[in-house]
Amino acid sequence: MKLDGKHIILGSNSPRRRELLKGLDIDFEVDTGNNFEESFAPDTPFDQVPRLMAEGKSKGFHRPLKEGEILITADTMVILPPEGGKAGEILGKPKDRQDAIRMLRDLSGRKHHVTTAVTLRNRYKTETFEVTTQVWFKALSQEEITYYVDTYKPFDKAGAYAIQEWIGHVGITRIEGSYFNVVGFPVQRVYEALLTF
Repeated sequence: MKLDGKHIILGSNSPRRRELLKGLDIDFEVDTGNNFEESFAPDTPFDQVPRLMAEGKSKGFHRPLKEGEILITADTMVILPPEGGKAGEILGKPKDRQDAIRMLRDLSGRKHHVTTAVTLRNRYKTETFEVTTQVWFKALSQEEITYYVDTYKPFDKAGAYAIQEWIGHVGITRIEGSYFNVVGFPVQRVYEALLTF
């Protein structure tokens, strides 16, 4: 698909984002040069964090943008809302096997949401939007959790799971919103945004 000579740059290392953007039949290059440090104040409201990260990655791009270039940066967070006296939590990438098991135990039998913020930027303007998908897990057995963690090693995935892998096939009972957002990139909204940017 043509975008009137616009040159698209994906500022992300994620193989899933590359694959999903490719699915739009858009020509793009990947350039991950960046000096942004991903951190935020502890009292930042959970739902604001993806936007802060996506915009920070955009501002931290390693060089000025040229005429006709559009930089895409994004950040996806798995957010477990407070429930039944339990505190809410942002589930990032697990530190190790035990942390992955803990995260899946926390997700078991509960609803959580996945929010992706996407920032588009050229030489003249910046636009950020967010997409949120609600996801429900069945009550997972300890055997299912350890099988998934040991077989699929989801240590590079927020929330310690990928919806397109085994755990999603056997454990997710319902989603409301964009499936591809849970994979890591809400491509339908990205497509619409690029057409009008």
